[in-house]
Amino acid sequence: MSAPIRVVLVDDQHLVRAGFRMVLDFQEDITVVGEAGDGAEALRLLRDTAADLVVMDLRMPVLDGVAATRQICAAGPSPRVLVLTTFDTDEEAFAALQAGASGFLLKSVPPEELLSAIRVVASGEAVVAPRVTRRLLDRFADRLVPGRPGTSDLTELTDREQEVLLLVAQGMSNAEIGGRLHVAEATVKTHVGRILAKLGLRDRVQAVVYAYESGLVQPSGNT
Repeated sequence: MSAPIRVVLVDDQHLVRAGFRMVLDFQEDITVVGEAGDGAEALRLLRDTAADLVVMDLRMPVLDGVAATRQICAAGPSPRVLVLTTFDTDEEAFAALQAGASGFLLKSVPPEELLSAIRVVASGEAVVAPRVTRRLLDRFADRLVPGRPGTSDLTELTDREQEVLLLVAQGMSNAEIGGRLHVAEATVKTHVGRILAKLGLRDRVQAVVYAYESGLVQPSGNT
């Protein structure tokens, strides 16, 4: 049996954290290794606590969830961040994704959906539908920074990898990309893995953000 997913809960409401912990503690493959009431406390906790995933609230005192997510994701590949918030707004979803979050869910989701999201994000995938990501990036395209410092060059990718990245950014699944390119889904998965590795990206959500920032994809309405 593999080691359980180590989770840190970050929310300024103690009762909310207690409720989440109750759900997670019943799972054999998930363990809560720490809690924090704001982003600054979470950063201090993570210095001394090994975690695979942070379940992050957005609106908190001292340091909000977006700022905390940005610092966590800038520090290394782990832990990954799953944002869980009360506020269903494109503005906050965009800010969280741009900061590096690998998922965005509302606190109103059923427990089984939260558990599924934790397992998916911990496995290296993302839980925000690519088409939703693209909608957000189209809407907030003026806030992206094309060619920002540190952004890898598209020339590091082969022509086929650039083609796959473009289709990922268009919101297509591996199966859909395989159908379009007439290759096996496993082949597409391999291409996606190489794209993420070459560009230093965490997951498909970050690949879509990169596709916009690199200029590979133009926001809707732009020529």
